[in-house]
Amino acid sequence: MALITSLSMTISEARSDKKPFTSTIMHKLEVDSVDSGGTLIFSDSPEYVNDNGILYSDIVEGDARILFYHLNNSFVNKRLAVIVENVSDQFNTVDINRGAITDPSADFLYVGKTVQTDYMKKSFHSSIYMLKNDRKLFLDEISSYLIKPGQLLYGVYDFNAAHPVKISVLMYPQAADPLEFSKWAKILPKDEQRLRGTFKNMNRTITTKKIYDPDKDGIGYIMLADDVNDLFKVGIDATDNSEVTNYGNYGINYTINLKTASDSATRICLTPLGGYYAGAMRSFYNSKTNVFLTPPGRIYFGDKTPKEPENVTKAREEGLAIFTNHTELAELGNYIGEVSFEFSPPGASNLPVHIILMPKDN
Repeated sequence: MALITSLSMTISEARSDKKPFTSTIMHKLEVDSVDSGGTLIFSDSPEYVNDNGILYSDIVEGDARILFYHLNNSFVNKRLAVIVENVSDQFNTVDINRGAITDPSADFLYVGKTVQTDYMKKSFHSSIYMLKNDRKLFLDEISSYLIKPGQLLYGVYDFNAAHPVKISVLMYPQAADPLEFSKWAKILPKDEQRLRGTFKNMNRTITTKKIYDPDKDGIGYIMLADDVNDLFKVGIDATDNSEVTNYGNYGINYTINLKTASDSATRICLTPLGGYYAGAMRSFYNSKTNVFLTPPGRIYFGDKTPKEPENVTKAREEGLAIFTNHTELAELGNYIGEVSFEFSPPGASNLPVHIILMPKDN
């Protein structure tokens, strides 16, 4: 508590003369957080796959998102497939309306950033038509990739199933038929991280409660994916009906609505707090969209940020932090008035992150 008291005194002193705020003290901005939307099917356990088999499987209907993230940890080439099975008594349609995947690679940060950038930038649409009891590949493209030992395959797709379908993610031998293989494949046990499951309400909307004024409010921040201010999703592993936590909220899409003053520009940045980070975000401002690489110019950042003491972490979680010379920033632009961002924790990256608001000329 001594650090928090000290920071509070510094803020009070900086504000006492009513001059424009120039302190390097940051304060947490209060937000409302609401979860909504369809169902996330998350397949990331076992992340390092040694055997052939089903990695995750569950039944879903309506709006949904599937995220798979698996590495071939064997000594031979493998393939990965997503199988969709019509488990309703009706003719069924699965409309895939958004998604991204990239070539398998041993450069995990590159894979994570490329998939998220393509997911933010590119349009995508494909439809699957299914009779009763039909079983089909979710997308032929997924199983076309040859995954060499040590390589990662990562993909994320949004879709809508008119009626219930069973979605299964599997890794299988290079020359096998995935549809045939899936008929007798066993479910592989989860690893100790247990990052697989079905999570309801796959979207999160975060909105600042008050208008941020850069001339008066100094440097403000919003915490994302820290499990204190922004809680991790809890769901069910359908393979054994156990409760699981999505540590990092991977596959959760955030809409971040920021209310800023209409007479002074606000500079907005992202900064990593957990280590190596490589992603992308999309802005919505004055009827226009823009995609920002986080960071631009190189694959990752966060490696220059020194590990912070426990009391500094505690103070930040409770509402006060320090903007230092070591703070690594990815610029998200300067804005007047309201702006929204789309964010999702990128695969292979470390969390949490800050969204920082500050005066334009800071």
